[in-house]
Amino acid sequence: MPGRGDASTKDTVTALTTNAERKRRGRPPGTSDTRERILKSARNLFARNGIDNTSIRAVAADAGVDPALVHHYYGTKTQLFAAAIHIPIDPMAVIGPLREVPVERIGYVLPSILLPLWDSELGKGFIATLRSILAGNESSLIRSFLQEVIAAEVGSRVDNPPGSGIIRVQFVASQLVARYILELEPFKSLPVEQIAETIAPNVQRYLTGDLPGLT
Repeated sequence: MPGRGDASTKDTVTALTTNAERKRRGRPPGTSDTRERILKSARNLFARNGIDNTSIRAVAADAGVDPALVHHYYGTKTQLFAAAIHIPIDPMAVIGPLREVPVERIGYVLPSILLPLWDSELGKGFIATLRSILAGNESSLIRSFLQEVIAAEVGSRVDNPPGSGIIRVQFVASQLVARYILELEPFKSLPVEQIAETIAPNVQRYLTGDLPGLT
């Protein structure tokens, strides 16, 4: 059953989407060609080297601009990555607050935040991009995101036994994205709150429970 703290997740989703819209509208005008050149360089370097091994300075050098300009347009490296693969909000805006969630509650809180967000107008654009990436030759971008951002933030907290954190996160990812990638009916049309509540115990088991081969 959801805890008392989970009741605020709808407000969290609303705040995230509102903030994302505000930031998108407030992006510095600049030169469109310059911004696109930065994104192209970022996309190529992230795909080739991963997120951890790609610096703002390297992206700037590849795009032929000053690193300060990259920060000016896109902020942090995770925000640049989000822009490069068209994630509508900074991933850390979702992942960061999970640091305050007890480990034994992450599996219940995560679906109740992510699924409504992905069902929002902002999220639909990201899902379309995700399908395109998985169908094309840039799947390394998603792998980098899962392994170097999600696993670093969540996987490190559930890394028991040692080395299992990344596998646990990958199990969670497979559970969360199935509705949007496979689009199986009637599952696809079920209310998102029903899905979040139904899969939460399984997500929690992936994170902290005993899994075959990991004990």
